Amino acid sequence: MTATGESRGVARNHDAEARGAEYGPDAASRAAAAVRGRMPELATPVAGVILGSGLGGLAGRIEDATRVPFGEVPGFPAATVVGHAGALIGGRLGGRPVVALAGRFHMYEGHDAALAGFPVRVLHALGARTLVVSNAAGGIRRTMSPGDLMRIDDHVNLMFRNPLAGPSNEGEPRFPDMSSPYDRKLGELLHEVARESGIPLLDGVYCGLLGPTYETPAEVRMLDRLGADAVGMSTVPEVMVARALGMRVVGISCITNLACGISATKLDHAEVLETTTRVGRRFEQLVEGLVARLPA
Repeated sequence: MTATGESRGVARNHDAEARGAEYGPDAASRAAAAVRGRMPELATPVAGVILGSGLGGLAGRIEDATRVPFGEVPGFPAATVVGHAGALIGGRLGGRPVVALAGRFHMYEGHDAALAGFPVRVLHALGARTLVVSNAAGGIRRTMSPGDLMRIDDHVNLMFRNPLAGPSNEGEPRFPDMSSPYDRKLGELLHEVARESGIPLLDGVYCGLLGPTYETPAEVRMLDRLGADAVGMSTVPEVMVARALGMRVVGISCITNLACGISATKLDHAEVLETTTRVGRRFEQLVEGLVARLPA
């Protein structure tokens, strides 16, 4: 290797170490301490909840809520995507203590994968050991309709990024197992709540792409052949971090539109927000019912 090549290698390692420190366990502990300073009455949460595009209405159901804007949480930038309120909220949902993120950080905004997963580290540092993730997604399976809710059974990472790349953190596995990224028992509990509430709930595989462009018809045909049922631009980095931390995960996709090539309609973010608003009540009822029945 030339001197120039060695220098570049050292620089890359230094950058990876810097990202690891910036979005690692110590940074998460500092952020959690700052949040707890704003929420001294918050009990240990039974779950951390991440609310996707247009699904932030659930935040209105959180009682005794304290909101901390993202920009006031150490390590968090402000939210920039329409449909994301950009706040960390602590309170009670279904009578149980929770912390919720009304919004998230996407890599298509220019953020590093480690930052996309960093909020999960903060939720874990606040005491959450269960993660409820939600997102707006395009339906690939041809039997889906806009407004369907889908329990995420598994995912495919085609973002070609991993928030765990770089130096490993003490106490975390270097090679986290992903044979069951979404907890089976929590999935069964979610279905039980859905049946009792009369809420139709599908199962399916979510595929995460980098974005921000929507998929082409050829890409959708490829994803269909790969076994994906829905596609979006989030969630996967959060789940990888959660599993590395040993958290149990349950995920819900709101099918906001049919993917390109399946529907002749052009796609836009306004349609996504319109659909999530329409089905918001069912989503909120489902998550609140789940949280109320989570084990302590």
